[in-house]
Amino acid sequence: MPTYEYRCDKCKKHFTVVKSISQHDRGRQSCPKCKSRKVSQVLTPFYAKTIKKS
Repeated sequence: MPTYEYRCDKCKKHFTVVKSISQHDRGRQSCPKCKSRKVSQVLTPFYAKTIKKS
């Protein structure tokens, strides 16, 4: 499942949420610290590891 990172616009806390793409599309995330719904998704780099036989 994808991992999404957020930052609360109110208390500035960074947090990570693991949820499916359909859950992500359904609604807004709330801050686990202050419960504010004013959060911004943080774009983070990722990598994909593949196996390639030579």
